Amino acid sequence: FDLADIRAGRGEFTVECNPETASAELFALLRAGGVDRLSMGAQSFDPRHLKTLERWHDPASVPRALDLARAAGVARLSLDLIFAIPGQTLADWAADLDRALDLGITHLSAYGLTYEPNTAMTARLRRGQFEPCDEDLEADMYEHLVARCANAGLDRYEVSNFATTGQECAHNLAYWRQHAWLAVGPSASAHLLDPAGGSWRWKNQPRLDDYLRPPPPPGLPLPPAIDIESPDPRRLLAEQIMTGLRLCEGIDLSALCEPLADADLALQLDALARTQIDRGLLVERGQCLCLADAGFLVADAITREFLAVLS
Repeated sequence: FDLADIRAGRGEFTVECNPETASAELFALLRAGGVDRLSMGAQSFDPRHLKTLERWHDPASVPRALDLARAAGVARLSLDLIFAIPGQTLADWAADLDRALDLGITHLSAYGLTYEPNTAMTARLRRGQFEPCDEDLEADMYEHLVARCANAGLDRYEVSNFATTGQECAHNLAYWRQHAWLAVGPSASAHLLDPAGGSWRWKNQPRLDDYLRPPPPPGLPLPPAIDIESPDPRRLLAEQIMTGLRLCEGIDLSALCEPLADADLALQLDALARTQIDRGLLVERGQCLCLADAGFLVADAITREFLAVLS
């Protein structure tokens, strides 16, 4: 890993932050360390919906934090928003989008609320404390998101991510394209590519004391780590489909299948792709298979069908 571009100010160095912890001192320190991009978790500008999400910052703290970041010299600014919040209307969501896009950001990540296992939100849902957002309303919210961002000059480059030209998140693109990344710090995860075509993954020790143990002897490439694995080719293909299809650029399915040298499997996947094209959910652009406009609304379901063939 060559950090020369970061040191020279040519690479991308992103830090995620929350508006309630923003300060001029923090942003000045980050900028001095080479940070040139901030991703801020706004989630919503409506106090009612922030309360539902158990986020307690003042919505007014978001524009203040962005002003502090710009004053410190950090020009690349992204916001995270959540939609399909229980009780949220289409008008509420439109207002959140307007507030965010009026702040001059160059990147927006917007996610429909999901209910993960073993979370307080899911427990409240199961207890009947609120009703989840209607699926049709969530689809309307997503379609408004795409149209409103396009009108503001932010193009969709992934299912949930929008940016002005050249402001796409390099880290996220590396993840979705299954490139390599380095793990720095406790609990960080790494993905290194094998010259033979495979890959290695691991997670750093979560405890600081364990992570700071003396380095391993020469010849052992990994820091103190857990969950070390080298995924087999079929699993790699599944993950490449799962992440790559989310990108507007799509995937070259034939090229991805080549390392498996399994003609029958390639034919099954191609047949499924043809079916999805006939349904109007996928389109072909050159060698790439991409989500059609209708496919973005059901991207996860499309991916599950491909994964079922690989299981």
